[in-house]
Amino acid sequence: MTETIWSVSDFVAVFNQTLEYAYPSITIVGELSNFRISRDRWVYFDLKDELSSVKFFGSVQQLSGPLEDGLMLQVRGTPRLHSLYGFSINIQYMSPVGAGSLKKAASLLEAQLTKEGLFEDSRKRSLPHPPATLGLIASIESAAYHDFIKIMNQRWVGVDVRVIDVQVQGEPAPAQLVNAIEYFNSHLSPVDALVITRGGGSVDDLAAFNVESVVRAVAASRIPTLVAIGHEVNVSLAELAADQRASTPSNAAELLFPDKHEVLSRLDSIKLQLTNLINVNLSITANQLLNFEQDLLTEWRQQRKIATTQLALRQQIIEALNPALALKRGYAIVRGANQQIIKSVRSLSKNDKVQIDWSDGSANAQVDSIRK
Repeated sequence: MTETIWSVSDFVAVFNQTLEYAYPSITIVGELSNFRISRDRWVYFDLKDELSSVKFFGSVQQLSGPLEDGLMLQVRGTPRLHSLYGFSINIQYMSPVGAGSLKKAASLLEAQLTKEGLFEDSRKRSLPHPPATLGLIASIESAAYHDFIKIMNQRWVGVDVRVIDVQVQGEPAPAQLVNAIEYFNSHLSPVDALVITRGGGSVDDLAAFNVESVVRAVAASRIPTLVAIGHEVNVSLAELAADQRASTPSNAAELLFPDKHEVLSRLDSIKLQLTNLINVNLSITANQLLNFEQDLLTEWRQQRKIATTQLALRQQIIEALNPALALKRGYAIVRGANQQIIKSVRSLSKNDKVQIDWSDGSANAQVDSIRK
């Protein structure tokens, strides 16, 4: 039998074809070692156990957050034999596994984001109470979704709820959560508030809410955010980055929406207070109008009395100036030509004809002489 002799390049190509056919994707769990980042772009590390070590290569975009040697890591990738650098696995997805590693990875990410100021209280915004439109990111098959909707409907009415159904755990969860947040923020008609919710679970179940891309998406949201995860023991980083957190999905609905029965009761109380206030003000106004009417009547009577007195005085003056009264006292009016009243002897000449008027008649006369 003739042995096949390969060139190096042919062997690498055929070997990779064999790997692609036999192992198109493989998931490995091991302890992280020799972790390093090159040029802020490429990630290199090994996964090892007691007996073996395997090399991995990928992009920094595939990191779920800062890592350090010693963490237990689960990595899915494609085996490859590189023509120059040897065998490694090209990373498709990776995440810490196990409670200890997940907590350590979350602690590393929290320290990094705290240093950046992502969790500062000064960044927090108040949420509208209640919002008229609401974006809800949840698994619509989960109890968390149904609990939130149930309590919301019990407490308030008329809310425009826009839901995006996502996975909240597992490998697809982080990307789906980020895409949902970005969708609501890029929409032409943004909602008033954004709620991201899921029920409780183990540290592994809640890992998606400690992924760096998810935490940064929550912090970068232009829409005020509320993250509600049904657990109390450990607070996720997404909750720290949110404008507000709730202890449970039901608590999220309680924080966002007032109790409609309490609101109606307060409105009834306010209505009664306003009715009483209106009645009191109407009574006061009626009394004021009555007093004002009396004051006007008194003032009118006083002004009428003054006007009557002034009228009488004017009548007396008019009577005193009446020329007819002067004629009755023996005075006479002398008229010249054209019935003009002669006011001065200088207006007369000898032989002028005049008319003399008395109170009981008149006579014509001719001027014989003038004495000045």
